[in-house]
Amino acid sequence: MGPAGRRSPQAVADLAGELGLWVVFGSIHPLTPPHRPHNSLYVVSDEGALAARYDKRYLSNTELSYLYTPGTAPLVFEVDGLRFGTALCIEANFPELFEQYEQMDVDCVLISVMVDDAARAALAPAYATLYNYWVSYSVPAQFGATAPATITAPGGRRRASCSPDSWPGLAIADINLDTQDADIALRHARPWRRIARAGLYASRVVTGDPRSDTHTTF
Repeated sequence: MGPAGRRSPQAVADLAGELGLWVVFGSIHPLTPPHRPHNSLYVVSDEGALAARYDKRYLSNTELSYLYTPGTAPLVFEVDGLRFGTALCIEANFPELFEQYEQMDVDCVLISVMVDDAARAALAPAYATLYNYWVSYSVPAQFGATAPATITAPGGRRRASCSPDSWPGLAIADINLDTQDADIALRHARPWRRIARAGLYASRVVTGDPRSDTHTTF
């Protein structure tokens, strides 16, 4: 990335500071030659400072062959007590990343996608349902007719979306941990699923009962 390319991220950071907004945006992050760059998300604070960077870990065959260097770590950052995780594009197809973020106690995962793919967009509410955290699905406006940008609450209920007419827009939702809407998902379903995965059923298993062991009789 040349000087002009580096100025663009800095311009976004400067504007974030002027407006007092946290901003997460995608960019190419150059490495030392001859290494290929990372495909990254920059996290800029409301003071205009670069707070963190996420490097895409799972790459497509094309990306891995001649475009990018894979990242190696998840990213969790906090804003006003809320914990956010990040993922990029094809990573939506790797559920282990989203399970990892659940284990890291995130409140919301931000997915940024650069593809016109309704099936991939359907994964956002699925992860909100499976892992009981908010999921933001960001996509360029030109793909909005197929699958507009959305924000889904824990449990899978859509809370906001952009218009499906391919015009630029904003999806805005309050992430409130104390709403009744999220009570079952956050205070009941999410803790129970953690208990269930931790060996809850082992002591309840029956052994040596032919009515249990034989699977070919009614």
